[in-house]
Amino acid sequence: MDIRFIPKEQAWQLRHEVMWPERELDFVKLADDDAGEHYGLFEGERLISAVSLFIEGDEAQFRKFATLESEQGKGYGSRLLQHVLEAAEQRGVRRIFCNARSNKAPFYQKFGLAATGQSFTKGGKDYIIMERFFGPAEAGAVDRNGAEQTND
Repeated sequence: MDIRFIPKEQAWQLRHEVMWPERELDFVKLADDDAGEHYGLFEGERLISAVSLFIEGDEAQFRKFATLESEQGKGYGSRLLQHVLEAAEQRGVRRIFCNARSNKAPFYQKFGLAATGQSFTKGGKDYIIMERFFGPAEAGAVDRNGAEQTND
């Protein structure tokens, strides 16, 4: 198994096959794909999972996370997501977020992402915005629920 950067075109193919096969290829392309880092997980030369990371300052969003349907549940996506989270943290990202399909929220929770309370529907699918913060909580900081964070 190997994780490496891939060209956006390779990410588009996997996105299309896994996420929106009933739509045209252009539907899975993002306007800012040129600004993203596209990661692929390979078994030999076979692309199994892909995700795109967009970093802006100390925040990042991962988008279009897709794993071949026949390979889901085998840990490939987990390995790729862990790699991307570590890469983002090493680059100084303090907050990372994603638009998770609602039925996939429990998967993301295993990686420390929490629901923000914001949701939306796109293309007939329900999404929830989930986020994770890196680094220690600042003394006296207040979380989004109004509770004071501590460094205990």
